[in-house]
Amino acid sequence: MTSPANSPSPLKGRWALPFLGIACAVGVGSIYYNQPLLMVMGQSFSAAAHEMGFVAVATQLGYAAGILFFVPLGDIAERRSLMMRMYGAVSLGLLAAAFAQNLAWMIVASVFIGLMASVTHVALPMAPDLVPRERRGQAIGAVMTGLLLGILLARSFAGWVARLSNFKGALAVVSGWRAVFLVAAIMNAVFVPIIARAMPRMLPQQSLTYSRALHSLWGLFRDQPLLREAGVMGALTFACFSCFWTTIAFVLHAHYGMGPGVAGTFGVVGAAGAFIAPVAGRLADRKGPRYVVGAAGAVIMVSYIWLWFSESVKTSVPLHMAGLVLGVIALDVGAQMMQVANQTRIFGLGAEARSRFNTVYMTMYFIGGALGSALASVAWSRWQWDGVCTLAIGLIALAGLRHATGYSRNHKEILVAAPLSEQEPA
Repeated sequence: MTSPANSPSPLKGRWALPFLGIACAVGVGSIYYNQPLLMVMGQSFSAAAHEMGFVAVATQLGYAAGILFFVPLGDIAERRSLMMRMYGAVSLGLLAAAFAQNLAWMIVASVFIGLMASVTHVALPMAPDLVPRERRGQAIGAVMTGLLLGILLARSFAGWVARLSNFKGALAVVSGWRAVFLVAAIMNAVFVPIIARAMPRMLPQQSLTYSRALHSLWGLFRDQPLLREAGVMGALTFACFSCFWTTIAFVLHAHYGMGPGVAGTFGVVGAAGAFIAPVAGRLADRKGPRYVVGAAGAVIMVSYIWLWFSESVKTSVPLHMAGLVLGVIALDVGAQMMQVANQTRIFGLGAEARSRFNTVYMTMYFIGGALGSALASVAWSRWQWDGVCTLAIGLIALAGLRHATGYSRNHKEILVAAPLSEQEPA
């Protein structure tokens, strides 16, 4: 059942998509601040590299759980108030991380941050509602640009703020990596009144209880083969993507003694790849998402082969750095293309359940990312960069196999889902 006719309409106007992009950037950045800081946090907690890798894993597992348990509320709850509460909760989690005294404390705080930062996927499914059907991919690409910029620039922000050891005034109680989480907490808290002012009330399109909404997730997964295929492709791709970002700080420290500031700078470099999102969206509208998925997988495979080759010239710092820069740009371009294409696919399955389609997809996606971070930490500890690149190439090869043999191979058109009332359990 749709929302009442007299309910406020969704965001309108030219500013709507950029606003959603900023909303996604602010929320999603919270789960990536820790990645370039793992080395220095490990020194504070007297923890080894493989132990600190589980901070990144905890955040991603928390994010996956948040997508599973909170994002379905986007189909059944008033979205403005939901987003305000979740941004406020993210702020509290970041404060807890800022004052963590040991590794266990940081892991618990990281899980909570991940849970609440899933607010980004309450915002993202709004994008297709703002444009005609034929521009769906372009709209998703525009909002995804903001989301990926948040992911990548969060690493840069974290790396460089951590280098500032002296803070004045209210920030005098913390320094280094702790200041990163304190500043991020303030950013998320400030966003709460911005949402209250900028967004209208948005009533749900479905009249469902929370338990029925959760119960329906299995039915959507079971009945939509294209959703399952997109989820597997997304999980393997994000696992591959996470291999690089979980270990780059270790690579730079091991070879050159470089700290989190330099590791974070690679986020700025990778941000260039974010601007491929609108292009990928338009390409998905013209040639179909499957074409973009195949191209994205090829780009990611080439990027890791290049990154592995670049290790052979590490005796020359300029050449090695240039190789890493080119590799990370290609990696982020491929990852962004894959995400835009997959979300264009799943959002084409039906408007009434977009939050829940996104829930299923993104839960699989971040479970893949957590697995990639965990395996990459182990691969680095045992086999260094050779192990990380071998792992990542194997993961993207599995994605390629799924693409070549999956449902979309014989079903070119995206099918519209049956009305939700026909899919729900009795």
